[in-house]
Amino acid sequence: MKSGMFEKLRTSVFESSEEASKEVAAEIALLIKSKQNLGQSCVLGLATGSTPKSVYAELIRLHKEENLSFTNVATFNLDEYYPISPEALQSYFRFMHEHLFDHIDIEKQNINIPDGTI
Repeated sequence: MKSGMFEKLRTSVFESSEEASKEVAAEIALLIKSKQNLGQSCVLGLATGSTPKSVYAELIRLHKEENLSFTNVATFNLDEYYPISPEALQSYFRFMHEHLFDHIDIEKQNINIPDGTI
């Protein structure tokens, strides 16, 4: 990359976090659908915590109410606590299943979360 060259990033300002979450979920849905139309997999990097909860809720709504399919989606979570079992209350594995994976049609083999037991 040449010095002095900057990429211009589109910036959006929303009235509420709910509006922002809906927009983020819509962008993700658009990416998933475009990859489906091309017969390709869609790879998503996912985070945990309070920030993405409303995005995940909107993705679940899009799946249930607008038939958004996750069959072509593979996910990779960023991190996991160690040592921790997947069933532990603080586990990111548990968090992701409670807040997203158990509510959509993603293939279990396409869910990639670091193993907190090894």
